Amino acid sequence: MTPDAVRALFTRADGTYLFARWGRPIVPVVFGVEEATLSVVKGAVEAVVALAGHRMAETDPELGANLMVFFFRDWAELPEVPNLDRLVPGLEDLCARLAAAQANQYRIFRFDPDGAIRAVFVFLRMDAHLEAVPVETLALSQAVQMILLWSDRAFAEQSPLVLAEAGSAMLRPEIAAVIRAGYDPVLPVMAQDGAHALRLFARLGRAV
Repeated sequence: MTPDAVRALFTRADGTYLFARWGRPIVPVVFGVEEATLSVVKGAVEAVVALAGHRMAETDPELGANLMVFFFRDWAELPEVPNLDRLVPGLEDLCARLAAAQANQYRIFRFDPDGAIRAVFVFLRMDAHLEAVPVETLALSQAVQMILLWSDRAFAEQSPLVLAEAGSAMLRPEIAAVIRAGYDPVLPVMAQDGAHALRLFARLGRAV
C-alpha cells in the first residue's frame, strides 16, 4: 500500500478527493430478510465497526436508525415502502434509472454539518449474481463499503475482500489498516485535500 494507492481509494472519478467517516454511533436496521440473515448482516456491521474502533448504539436521537439496508427483488418495490421517499427524495426517479441500468446495488450517504457521515441507505436487488454470493461475504462487503466514504472507483477492479484458505471471505489486510487509520481520533472526520492521504498512510503501520 503506497501513498498513491491510499489516495486513490478516496479520489473520485472527477478527480476530487473526499474522505468521510461516521461521527455518530451507528444504528443498523435491515429490511427484507429472515432472522438468520438479519443476524449475519448485523454481525458483519458490528465486526467492521469494532475494527474501526467506532461505536454502535440502540437508537439514533434524530433518525432512530441511521444505517438502513434493504434487500428486495425489483427496484419497483422501493417506492412502495412507506415514508422511504421522505428519507430519499426523488426515490421513484432514482429507482427507474437503476432499473434501466440493471443495477443490483446502490448506496446513498447523508452527512452532518461537519462533513461526518450521518446516515447510509444500502439497496440490494437480489439478482442471480448477488444470490450466488454467500450471505456472509455479501454482508461483510456491504459493511466495509459503508464504514467510510470510499471513492466511487475504489473497488471497481479489486474487491475489498479476499478468500481465506477455508473458502470464507475476509477483509484484505491493507483495507482493514486503512479503516483503522481513518478512525484515528487525531484525523478529521472529513477531508477534501489529497494531503490527507499522506496522513492516513503514515498511520498504516500502526493500524496493522
